Amino acid sequence: MNQPIKQHLIDPEICIRCYTCEEACPIDAITHNDDNVVVDASKCNFCMDCIGPCPTGSIDNWRVVLEPYSLDEQFEWMELPEQEDIALDEGAADTSVEALDDAVAALIAEAHSGAGGHALAPASAAKPSVNLFSPSKPAIATVQGNYRLTAEAADSDVRHIILDLGPTVFPVLEGQTVGVTPPGETVPRLYSVSSPRDGERPNTNNLSLTVKREEHGKASTYLCDLKKGETVELSGPFGSTFLMPDDPQAKCVMICTGTGSAPFRGFTMRRQRTIPTAHDTLTLFFGARTPESLPYFGPLQKVPDGFLHKQFAFSQVEGQPKEYVQDRMRTESEALATALKDDHTHLYVCGLKAMDEGVEQALSDVSRQHGLDWAALRARMLAEGRYHVETY
Repeated sequence: MNQPIKQHLIDPEICIRCYTCEEACPIDAITHNDDNVVVDASKCNFCMDCIGPCPTGSIDNWRVVLEPYSLDEQFEWMELPEQEDIALDEGAADTSVEALDDAVAALIAEAHSGAGGHALAPASAAKPSVNLFSPSKPAIATVQGNYRLTAEAADSDVRHIILDLGPTVFPVLEGQTVGVTPPGETVPRLYSVSSPRDGERPNTNNLSLTVKREEHGKASTYLCDLKKGETVELSGPFGSTFLMPDDPQAKCVMICTGTGSAPFRGFTMRRQRTIPTAHDTLTLFFGARTPESLPYFGPLQKVPDGFLHKQFAFSQVEGQPKEYVQDRMRTESEALATALKDDHTHLYVCGLKAMDEGVEQALSDVSRQHGLDWAALRARMLAEGRYHVETY
């Protein structure tokens, strides 16, 4: 009988195709095609260098197998296969699998201290469609509008780009991402959709993206320079866990910086359309350098405070002390702790990877201040589909 082995796999439903794991792998054991990102069992040495950079936890999947799944098999998957019942030989085989289990679990726990870990979709969330279009078979969208969100004098150029899908069926939920492949490139770049599921305007077949122009960024420059009437190739949708609960009692605490606000714009607009009389159910912690560089600052100011509690943190306002999003979280510790104690609260974090540690520490500090065990609470929220981190 073959000795069972532990095989490292990537969940195709959760993976958002950002390819950070592939870039992080030091031995080129991770590869991709148009549909999936996969791990080559013949190369993987369980070094775990790919675990920490993954923004969704899709990389944290393992199966005990007698024969490893091939790359071709993994490329065809729409979802992970269930763990098969495997009869183990007595003695050494059983011991080796258990030892590997323990080692993998310990390494994952270490790699994901402060990160999102294995996230689940909210129990009430709509079932997402994923991987309907690929870079080789994309959906074609037409630019309806391209608007600057930040002031001309701001040090960042952030754009709101509306894409019309015409007759193409491209169902996308708030919190999902789409891929854009710039001309001359082969790997798509991922962008969170910033509009609700029924379009930028109700019942329109379009979607919007929030894009910051990055110096030397081919994809961002391409998108930010798009003109009305030009076409864009889209792949996706991607992501099946960073979703909004379809529960009128659900409360969402949303923490972001910069273009990490994109999915939360979609969340807010969805709640405005479905439960316009909702009160005290949405809270937004939003960090930026200045008000002028904060995307959607004007429109956000028009959303009633009772509908959306807005907590802005600005780090480079002349004459004022620096304040980051984690500082604002500590300032609002009582309200945040009240939310954390509520079993209807869902917590979302989106933005640059650099915010992970600060937000995690703030949540730990606020919890400790109010008699909560953040490590235990985070684990429970993850298990209940109420804690989500997507940083890049």
